Amino acid sequence: MGLGTVAITGAAGTIGSVLREALRDEAERLVLIDRVPLPPAPPAAERAAGARPVAAAGNEEVRTADLRDAAAVEAALAGADAVLHLGGLPDEAPLPELLDTNVLGTHHVLEAARRRGIHRVVLAGSNRVTGFCPVGRPTGPREPVRPDGLYGVSKVAVEALGRLYADKFGLSVLCLRIGSFERAPTEPRHLATWLSHRDAVGYVRAALTAPPTPGFTAVYAVSANTRRFWELPGPAELDYTPVDDAETHAAGIPGADRAPDPAAPQGGPYARPEFTLPHLPHPPGLPSPEARP
Repeated sequence: MGLGTVAITGAAGTIGSVLREALRDEAERLVLIDRVPLPPAPPAAERAAGARPVAAAGNEEVRTADLRDAAAVEAALAGADAVLHLGGLPDEAPLPELLDTNVLGTHHVLEAARRRGIHRVVLAGSNRVTGFCPVGRPTGPREPVRPDGLYGVSKVAVEALGRLYADKFGLSVLCLRIGSFERAPTEPRHLATWLSHRDAVGYVRAALTAPPTPGFTAVYAVSANTRRFWELPGPAELDYTPVDDAETHAAGIPGADRAPDPAAPQGGPYARPEFTLPHLPHPPGLPSPEARP
């Protein structure tokens, strides 16, 4: 199955930039959506000389839209065969901001897909929806969610919206619980959670080309790491087998030789109170959240 016309929200972001580069030659057309205008692409001669292409080259079209604006999102998705929804706040933040951008923004994308007749939607989920599961127990998408922070809570809501639109309106929604997206692992936790650029492209390509059967599926998008604690998807869930292993980088990572506490949370530092406390409300006259027990 070909890619056809794929709309990518959050196309200017870190993951969006990598996936856009990889999918450019495979899609009939890429519609690049972000809330900030993307800069123009280098001329063909400069690209051939090694300049990094950034936007609107060949079969690409740039559209500016804020995910919080339902009408703008629906207009931006015109003509798309599938949507790769990467836009949103990528880390811990106050809950109202996360709800406004991640949850409401995803609602607008799914509703626009329903109204436009776009049956395949790929959502950027997060491994942090189960960040409080222990590292010593293999975890699959059927485990109860245990978010490690407010960001994780917003991604739980994203998955719930995806399932609702699949169950109620017949959309084909696949949510990728993305691991640690890095060029190379740089810390001990990455030895379990790393998602290489190559494997990220493989997961997304498989998600976009799978037959758009109505329903919702969540899978962990993680490389084939020897130390991983997330289950890899089976062929019935997503027909992609990752190829990279963080273990090949272990020798250069300080602390890689120390075995983790099996009871420790998979979220690592994201599960610590101090990671979330600065983002909690601070009403006037009350102690700061950091000072509370």
